[in-house]
Parts: sequence; structure tokens; C-alpha cells
Amino acid sequence: MKPSLSPGATVPAAATPATATPATAGPQAAATPATATPQASSGSGTASPQSANTSASLPPAQNPTPVPESLGRSFRGISLGMSVDELKKVLRADDIFNFRGDRDVSMLPEQDQTLIETTGLSFIRRSFFQFWQGKLCIMAFTMDPAKVDYYSIFTTLTAKYGDPGELDPQQAVWTSDETRLSLERPLTVKYIDKKMFDALLGASKVKETQDTVLRGEFLHGF
Repeated sequence: MKPSLSPGATVPAAATPATATPATAGPQAAATPATATPQASSGSGTASPQSANTSASLPPAQNPTPVPESLGRSFRGISLGMSVDELKKVLRADDIFNFRGDRDVSMLPEQDQTLIETTGLSFIRRSFFQFWQGKLCIMAFTMDPAKVDYYSIFTTLTAKYGDPGELDPQQAVWTSDETRLSLERPLTVKYIDKKMFDALLGASKVKETQDTVLRGEFLHGF
């Protein structure tokens, strides 16, 4: 006989089949999709927005303007202010100068001046050196236009010393407190020691004044 269940009786747990309840997300979870947080990975090659903004704010790189060098006072080992014997030694050692020794040296008794003039080989046709009181105050080099041109020397000097302070169809001139460097047409480069040259000019003016006085006294005797 099948037992009957009275109202209020409890069904044993074993009699109730176990059912799996599917897991469901709540309304808030369903409405918010899952998103991944971007992270910088090494070697990815992709910069983060912050680093991109930093790079964009940097100014573009600019090439610095070259600073001109101090104005030169020497050429091939020959320097303004050197003695006659020092110059002779340099000229003998450099094959670009056709120096013949004392035959190229002239002594001027007036104002204690010495002149050395020599021919040149290769790029130099002729060189001229003037001494005052035993020191080199002027040196000039006339170039061979078949081997070097005015524009090449001009661009070289400009790249080294900056734009010339004086520029006209006859010459370009660079100056400092001590030196005057000029490139003269047709094709001569000249170095001058300004202090010695000014002193030489002053001495020349004194000599001219003395000569004028003596000439006047001589004429007054007639």
C-alpha cells in the first residue's frame, strides 16, 4: 500500500532532484562591458598618449651657428712678429717658396726696414715680407689664378672667420685689434700687424715732416 502524505508533511531532501541554477550577472554587470586597461609593453613601439604629447611639445632640433675663429696671424708656419732669421729658416724648409737666401733680402736704412721678396712654386707666384725694427709686420702672397681662384679663397676665409668687415669690388677685409687680413684682387692675400704698421706710419709722417722742413730751409737759401 502506497503511503499518503498529510498536509504539512516535509518532503525528504533526497526526494528533491538537484537542479543547477545558471549563473546570471546582475543588471549593472550586464550593462557595463568588460574593458582592458592599456599598458605600455616593452618593445611594442607604441608610445603612450602622455609620451606622445611630450614629444610633440619639444621644439625641432636646429643646427647651431658656427662661431668664427680668432683672426689668423700666420700662413704655412710664417707668423707676424717673427724675426728675419726665423723667416729665412721657414722659407728654406718649405718647398712651396723658391727662396734664394740673402739675394732675396733688401736692407732699407731708413726707419730700420728689411724687405724679403721671393718667388713661389705651385699655388704661390710671389711672396713679399716687410720687417720693421727686426719684426715681420706685413706679409703678402700673390696666388696663381690657374691653380686657385678668388672665390675659393673668399669662401674659405668666410667659413673660418665669418663675413668680412669691409667688402668692395677691390678687396675683402677682416680685422681684429691686432691683425688686418685682406683678400685683394686680382688674387693676393695680405696679413698686417696693425700695431706695428700704425707705428711705422707714424714714423713715416715724422720723417716726411722733417724732410719738408729741410727742403724749405734749403730753398730759403737762394
